[in-house]
Amino acid sequence: MNKSGTLFFKMKVLITTAILCAVFMWPGCNSDSSEGGVEKTNNVLKMDNVKKMDNAEKTTLVPPQAKKVEKVLTLHGNSRIDNYFWMNQRDNPEVRAYIKAENDYVRTYLRHTAALRGKLFKEIIDRIKQVDSSVPVLYNGYYYYHRFEAGREYRIYCRKRNLEGAKEEVLFDVNQLAEGHAFFSLQETFSISGDNNYVAYGVDTISRRKYTLYVKDLRNGTLLPETIPNTGGTPVWANDGKTFFYTLKDDTLREYKILYHQLGTPVSRDRVVYHEKDPAYYVTLEKSLSEKYIMFTCISSLATQVFAVDADNHRLPPRALFAREKEHEYYAQHHEGRWLIRSNRNAPNYKLMALPVSASGDVTSTSIQEIVPHRDDVLIENFVVFKDYLVVKERREGMQLLRVINFAGGNDHYITFDDPTYAVFASANRTYDSKTFRYTYSSLTTPLTVYQFHLGSHERDRLKQQAIGNGFQSSNYQSQWIWATADDGTRIPISLVYKKSLKKDTGNPLLLYAYGAYGLSSDAEFNMQVLSLLDRGFIYSVAHVRGGMELGRHWYEEGKMMKKKNTFTDFIACARHLINEKYAQPDKLFARGGSAGGLLMGAILNMRPDLFNGVVANVPFVDVITTMLDKSIPLTTSEFNEWGNPENKEHFDYMLSYSPYDNVAAKNYPPLLVTSGLYDSQVQYFEPTKWVARLRSKKTDNNPLLLYTDMSGGHDGATGRFNKFRETALTYAFILDLCGIKE
Repeated sequence: MNKSGTLFFKMKVLITTAILCAVFMWPGCNSDSSEGGVEKTNNVLKMDNVKKMDNAEKTTLVPPQAKKVEKVLTLHGNSRIDNYFWMNQRDNPEVRAYIKAENDYVRTYLRHTAALRGKLFKEIIDRIKQVDSSVPVLYNGYYYYHRFEAGREYRIYCRKRNLEGAKEEVLFDVNQLAEGHAFFSLQETFSISGDNNYVAYGVDTISRRKYTLYVKDLRNGTLLPETIPNTGGTPVWANDGKTFFYTLKDDTLREYKILYHQLGTPVSRDRVVYHEKDPAYYVTLEKSLSEKYIMFTCISSLATQVFAVDADNHRLPPRALFAREKEHEYYAQHHEGRWLIRSNRNAPNYKLMALPVSASGDVTSTSIQEIVPHRDDVLIENFVVFKDYLVVKERREGMQLLRVINFAGGNDHYITFDDPTYAVFASANRTYDSKTFRYTYSSLTTPLTVYQFHLGSHERDRLKQQAIGNGFQSSNYQSQWIWATADDGTRIPISLVYKKSLKKDTGNPLLLYAYGAYGLSSDAEFNMQVLSLLDRGFIYSVAHVRGGMELGRHWYEEGKMMKKKNTFTDFIACARHLINEKYAQPDKLFARGGSAGGLLMGAILNMRPDLFNGVVANVPFVDVITTMLDKSIPLTTSEFNEWGNPENKEHFDYMLSYSPYDNVAAKNYPPLLVTSGLYDSQVQYFEPTKWVARLRSKKTDNNPLLLYTDMSGGHDGATGRFNKFRETALTYAFILDLCGIKE
C-alpha cells in the first residue's frame, strides 16, 4: 500500500490551495502530525527504573507466542495457510492482549538500554531550538508564521497585519487543542477565507486520517456551529468568502466526493459537486495561485484527470481539462488565460505545455503550445508559476535543479548548488505576481535553509537556517555520492555522510536506508537525529534504488509491478558494494526502511539474511497478497498498477514469489526491530503483527525479534515535536546495542 500517504505526493506541485503548513512552518520543525511513532513518556519506552537484565536472563526470556488458527486461502489453484489471519480484528481482546504482550516483551528485553535511550533522547532534543519561529509569509495583507514556546510539543500558528506595529493574532495554539488527546493532528493544509475573516481546518484525534472540519471566526475567536466529519481535511474557499469546498472519505478512506458548504446553512444541504465512482481513483482539492480557479484532481496510480471551477462563479459545473485517458498523468496550474500543464503523454520524463482557455472557460486543446520539451535525460518533477516567471524543478543524473524561465523572454537561468548530494524544494510561494521565489535547501551536512531568490536579478538572500544545538558544526561532517553496480549491470547511486575524522577504508558500522516505491525519490536531506549515530562512528547512507524516480521515470518503471524485485536486488548490491569498498564492516551493517520501504526490508531478510547484522522495519507492508486482495482496506484498488492485482494469475505468482510474509522460512534471521501503529490507515497493524508471529514460529536462531506497537498512533506515529524522538532513541539504542556501544 502507499505507505507515505497518497500517490499525490509523487506528482504534486509544491503549490496548494490554502495557506499550507509549509507556508507557516519552518522546514525541519516537527509538524503537528509528526512522523516517527512513539507512545507517551509513561509507556513501554519509559523504563528508567526497571531492573537491568544480564545476558543469561535475555537468553532464558520467553517471547510471546501467538496462537495458531488455520485459515486456508486458495486462489489460482494455490492454497496458502495463514495461521494468524485471526489477528485482523483490532477490537478483539485476544488481539489486544497479544500486542500488549509484545510491547511488554520489548520493555523487558531492552530494559538494559534504558540509560542509553535516555541519553539518545536528550541529545536529540537538545539539538532543537526550544523557542523558535518560522519565516513569515505575506498573503493577502497578512504575514503568517508559526512559533514554538520552550518545552511545548506543538506549534502556535499566528498572523500579523502588514502594517507597522501590528499586533499578533493567534490562529491556533495547538498545545491547547491537543490537551486530553493521546493523538492529535491538525491537518497540514488549512484555509483562510478571502476576506480574512474565517479559517476552515481539519482535525484528526484517532490517527486514521479522517478529519473533522471546523470553521473559526478570526474576528472574535469563536467556532461556528458547522462541523463536518469524515473529510480529507483540506478545505478550499471560493472567492465569495462564504463558501468552501471539501472532500469526503468512504469506508476505505478514499476521498471520493467533493462538496461545497455555505456558512450559516445546515451541512445536510451541502451540494455534491463531484462524485468519483471508480474505486481506483481518489480526488484532491486545491486552488490556483492566481486565485481564479478551484481544481479537483482525480488520481490513480497511472492516470490523472483535472477539473476546474471558476472561483468567482463556484456554482458553475466543473470543466475537465482533458478527457480521462489510461496512463496519462498530468498536473495543471492557471496562468494568464491559459493552463500550464506537466504531462507525460508521449513524454515519459514529462513535458510542459500551455493550453489556452476561451472566454467561456472552455479549454482549446487544438492549440497546445510546448514550453519545455521532453528530454530523455532530464525529469521534470514539478513547477511553480508566477505571473511573469516560471520555476521548473528538474532532475538530471539524480541531482535536482531549479530552472527559472522569464515569460518576457531571455535566457533561462539555473539555480546551482554546491554539495555532492542534496535536497531542494519550493517553499512558501503564495503571491501570484511575486518577483521572488522562496525555496528550501539542505544536504546531509547542511541544515534546512530557506532562501529567497530574486527572479529578475538572480540574487539570493538566505532568510533562515535551521539552528542545530548541542555543539553541531557542519564542517565536521563529509557527504559523498557514489555508485554501486546491480546484478544486471545497472549503476545504483548511494548517498553517504560521516564524520570527517572517520577512517573510511578500515570498515565501520553503517546504517543503510532505502524506500524505493511510487516514484518517490529519497533525497539526501539533513537529518539531525542521524548525528547521534555519526558521532558514535557510524556512516549513514541512502540507497537510491529503482522504484523511486531519482534517475527519471524509467527508474520508477524498473522498480514496480513485474520488475519489483529490482528494488530488492539493488539494495543488496548497494550493501555488498559498501562492504567491498570498506565503508562498512561486514558484521556491523544495518538496514532500515519503513512503509513500502518496510516491504523492502522484509524481502531482503528472506533473500540475504546473512548480509545484515540487524534490521529495523517501520510500519512495514509485508503481507502483499492478502492485502491486495482485500478491497475493503484503504488504498488497495488504487494501487493495482503499483504492485499488481493478485486476481491476475501472472501478478499473483510474481507477488507471491517476493511477499515477505509468504516467504518466511525455517532459517536464521538477523536481529529485527519492527514498529507498528494500532490505528495505521496505510499499513494495517495486523501486517507487521502477523509477520512477527510467523517469523517467531519458523526462524531457527536466538536473535532478538521485537515488535513495538504504538497503541494510540497510526502510520505517522505520535504527535508533538519532542515525543516522536523516543522511538528514534529506541531504534538507535537497538542498533548501538548490537554493536556493543553502550553510551
